[in-house]
Amino acid sequence: MGFAGEKNYYGNETAILVQIEIDLQDGSKEIILSDESWKVGNGPILESDIYNGEKYDARKEFKAFSSSSFDDGKWKNAVVLTSPDISIVAPDGPIVKRHEILKPKEILTTPKGEKVIDFGQNLVGRIRMKATAPSGTTIKIEHAEILDKDGNFYTENLRAALQLVEYTFNGKGIEEYEPKFTFQGFRYIKVENFPGEISESNFEAVVIHSDIGKAGHFESSEPLIDQLQHNIIWGQKGNFLDVPTDCPQRDERMGWTGDAQAFSRTAAFNGHVAGFFTKWLKDLSLDQLENGAVPFVIPNVLGENSVSATGWADAATIIPWNMYLAYGDIRFLSNQYDGMKKWIDYMMNEAGEDLLWDTGFHFGDWLFYSVNDDRMGVSAITDRYFLAQAFFVHSVEIMKKTATVLNKPADIEYYTNLHKKVLKAFQNEYVTSGGRLVSSTQTAYVLALEFDLLPEHLRAQAVERLVSNIKGYRNHITTGFLGTPHICHVLSDHGHEELAYTLLHQESYPSWLYPVKMGATTIWERWDGIKPDGSLQEKGMNSFNHYAYGAVGDWMYRVVAGIDIDESNPGYKNIKIHPRPGGKFLKAKATHQSAYGDIESGWELENGLLKVFVQIPPNTTADVILPFARLAQVQVNGKDLKNTKGITNSRQIGNEVSLQLGSGSWSFEYESNGFTGKQVLFTLESTIEDLMKNKEAKNILAEYFPEITNHAYLDRIKNLSIPKAIDDYIILPSPEKLERYEVAIKKIK
Repeated sequence: MGFAGEKNYYGNETAILVQIEIDLQDGSKEIILSDESWKVGNGPILESDIYNGEKYDARKEFKAFSSSSFDDGKWKNAVVLTSPDISIVAPDGPIVKRHEILKPKEILTTPKGEKVIDFGQNLVGRIRMKATAPSGTTIKIEHAEILDKDGNFYTENLRAALQLVEYTFNGKGIEEYEPKFTFQGFRYIKVENFPGEISESNFEAVVIHSDIGKAGHFESSEPLIDQLQHNIIWGQKGNFLDVPTDCPQRDERMGWTGDAQAFSRTAAFNGHVAGFFTKWLKDLSLDQLENGAVPFVIPNVLGENSVSATGWADAATIIPWNMYLAYGDIRFLSNQYDGMKKWIDYMMNEAGEDLLWDTGFHFGDWLFYSVNDDRMGVSAITDRYFLAQAFFVHSVEIMKKTATVLNKPADIEYYTNLHKKVLKAFQNEYVTSGGRLVSSTQTAYVLALEFDLLPEHLRAQAVERLVSNIKGYRNHITTGFLGTPHICHVLSDHGHEELAYTLLHQESYPSWLYPVKMGATTIWERWDGIKPDGSLQEKGMNSFNHYAYGAVGDWMYRVVAGIDIDESNPGYKNIKIHPRPGGKFLKAKATHQSAYGDIESGWELENGLLKVFVQIPPNTTADVILPFARLAQVQVNGKDLKNTKGITNSRQIGNEVSLQLGSGSWSFEYESNGFTGKQVLFTLESTIEDLMKNKEAKNILAEYFPEITNHAYLDRIKNLSIPKAIDDYIILPSPEKLERYEVAIKKIK
């Protein structure tokens, strides 16, 4: 199992335990149990493995072996094994099943002469084949996520995983085959030794994942953002296959706790994941060590020493809380409560009397922005023990809230006092009297603000330091797995919503849209899995289906579209609706299928009017905030707001209108006050080539940087942005000049 190459982790013998119950017409029941009367024999599946694929020899098939007339005389009786000394728990999560079929988008021959089929989507599943060939003909089918820079089939990022299917024909007419006990992560397949020309009718891709069902939908006026949402959904599909895997293709495919906790809120918007996480959290409880340590991966196939990394092990507290918020079911908290307490106890024991957890191994802010040969300190490294203490405080805060929900007065008092102490330990160790943090990264300031780790008088300057940091990276995100889920929320919650939108719309590396621009159909493990010149990141860790960075989907649902959870009435019993238009968007809409019914929040700017659409399901209420609104101007369903039944407590708050709704469909319309929705065509990251195509932009470029427009090698630098051209060609404008240029170029609408 996994990259450690562990074999026989759960025993040395393969066995089956079966109980078949048959309800007869006369009302009686017949029970058939697996025992020594059962017969066993070798079949056509010679090998099958989730990493390496399957070998199938159709010549060894038994005709009608499942019928009562089959002659099993040559088969052997089954051997009854001694029951292992373990607790066997029935699985209670959603089943893994086929969901959709994808047809080939293109059949191509690579520069190396390889026969390759492109299904147009990075997916998880298996191929289904239909073909004829002489008996004994064996074809080989390899699976890959991408083609390399030269357009050839690329599998080096699979590491030791073969992802290979071999099928031997029996020669008896048209043969159909789909592997049974394996799955692959792929967009492309390479077919070797196929008899004749390959046609689109010979192969199709079968998409499989846990049967979680679709719960959410997001769409907007921005095609790149819609593709990002598409990629988030497909990343979740591919990696929610019985356990929340990190990736579905290489020799790993394990239930990494850090990825799961980072993505859990987004997951609950996208899909009906209550059953999925109920099952997986039960697995977490069973694998949690007696001392409270939580493994890196669940199920734990890495051993008892691979445990308790901050932000990973905190899945024990964060995910139950997020699921409680999403579904309003206190069983997520009550069922996990003992394990949550054990995890807190573990951190306390590691921290010691001073309650400062500064020991042990931690992954840190995994895959943060970094550069090689970093002499200038550009890499966004966050101190790992800073992170450990931050998540320690956060998990204790969750325990305090959990004890409150479960009405445990003694525990409320205990965790309230503990929270004060671990918070004080964090502030004493990692915050200067002037408000600086020991790490000056985006992630450090994001978590300090999101987890409420700073005294009130230091928060404003922390926000400004975060903003300054982002601008220092030319409006690029530098966070890793731990900071990414929270950065846009922190910005929008602290008065810098437009900067959050700027990060979302950013198209150059590192950003959410850079992979989209590079052709991604799922979320990548790295911000730059494929580099601008087409070369690839290092092969040892470069998955192209890795959902963690897709955690921004939570912000898109809650802020861009405006559907949010009322923590005091979770599970959407009372719904918060607060769309916050901004960025390049002219419209956005989200829907979510809650336990009560469909929720919708959407907005559109048209001819100076802002239209907001809201749907509230039966037996619920909603607190609604209409952005950029004046109370006297608001029309609802074509009538004045004050004359509409079902709306209460309407009032003006700044540039917004607040009100309360009952169930129903509501359409609000009013003059937009301060929101124009004008799209910025150019930013600092726009390429010189794009700027030169626009007459106004070309004139501004010539005014501020004539040395670039008149450059002898203009054709060579046309794909660079102005800042990149400045860096590469040692042009040294003053910071003020670059800032004036940015202001001028952004005025072009």
